[in-house]
Amino acid sequence: MTDLDDGSLSIITRGGHPDFLDLPWDQPLAQWSHPRLVKMAHGISRHVVRFVRYDDRVYALKETGEVAARAEYDVLVELRSEHLPTVEPVGVVTESHAPGGATLITRYLDFSLPYWYLLGREGPALADKLIDAGVVLMVRLHLEHVYWGDCSLSNTLFRRDAGALMAYLVDAETSERSTSMSDRMREHDIDIARENIAGGLLNLQADGRVDEDVDPFAIADEFAARYEGLWDELTRLETYQPTERWRIDQRIRHLNELGFDVEELAIKADGSGLRVRPILVEEGHHSRELRKRTGLEVQENQARRLLADIASYRAYLETTTGRRTPAAVAAARWLAEVYEPAIEAIPDDGLTRLEPAEVFHHLLEHRYYMSEREGRGVPTPEALQDYVKTVLPARPAERQLQIDPTADPDRV
Repeated sequence: MTDLDDGSLSIITRGGHPDFLDLPWDQPLAQWSHPRLVKMAHGISRHVVRFVRYDDRVYALKETGEVAARAEYDVLVELRSEHLPTVEPVGVVTESHAPGGATLITRYLDFSLPYWYLLGREGPALADKLIDAGVVLMVRLHLEHVYWGDCSLSNTLFRRDAGALMAYLVDAETSERSTSMSDRMREHDIDIARENIAGGLLNLQADGRVDEDVDPFAIADEFAARYEGLWDELTRLETYQPTERWRIDQRIRHLNELGFDVEELAIKADGSGLRVRPILVEEGHHSRELRKRTGLEVQENQARRLLADIASYRAYLETTTGRRTPAAVAAARWLAEVYEPAIEAIPDDGLTRLEPAEVFHHLLEHRYYMSEREGRGVPTPEALQDYVKTVLPARPAERQLQIDPTADPDRV
């Protein structure tokens, strides 16, 4: 923790990050001209937002009021401690030259992408994945009694997740966490999200970035409908007969398949049977399982994909050795003999295009299509060589997505 206060300038930062003392805090953020400044892709903000680079790390600086900066910092710290998907809070700077009196510092989320980039690159067909990712984020926040207050596409970043997307909260200025959350508050949060999603897409259409055939209001309504469906799936009260307790396990397995762990169940016996409601539900079932087996920290769908490959490798070991292979042994051998050699063989340039777990997912897809095309089981090393040569170089570098330096920073 760095804590500097010389009377006119106060910098408080978390350990493991720069002290930011070399930046021109005696000037308003909008007027900075400094060699550390970089132009990163981001959403539209009501505040001045600039980005600075220190070695391989990029940080976002948002100019705001002192009370707002400290409150948002505290909320982000709390949400990160609960393993909710948000940007990492780094520090708060208070100085007399900032119009609002303070600057919030967060770390840029590597491999994160704004919605306008994804829609522009991959087209309106990606809207379904954007909606699903946003719905899961909103449900996760509400399960933890977090009221967002300003959910929008601009306040969300997305990371590729084994064919899907995972959404991260970027702006927590209006967020609040309490011990409970009423249905009315949830509904209000969703109403704000619907309005903001439709408005963001309408702005993209006005700029010519989204096809006129896209219906922003239909997409916003679909977001609300999918939210209600997932919320009901995770929280609804069901009644079972005492002889049907196996159905409780069946429901838990179904929630696991959706990617959620059930930590507690409220079970009440009455004249009609057993009334059951999940009361503690947490997203990340597969990512936690993979972390337990291998130590790898990846996103949920990536973890699901890697766990499937571990299972396939375990079956291969048992077939070739004729002996049962314990799950822990299979996972350790897969990590040492399959995953790590594949990632180590990826050129450094390739790992600026996709993060390691995402590269491995694409490699598995490439191996499958190569095998299907050639009518044989293509070995992973052969598929890797072909993938690195023919596919990976064509992907854009997305680790830290920069914008055209001539672009208007208020329109990206």
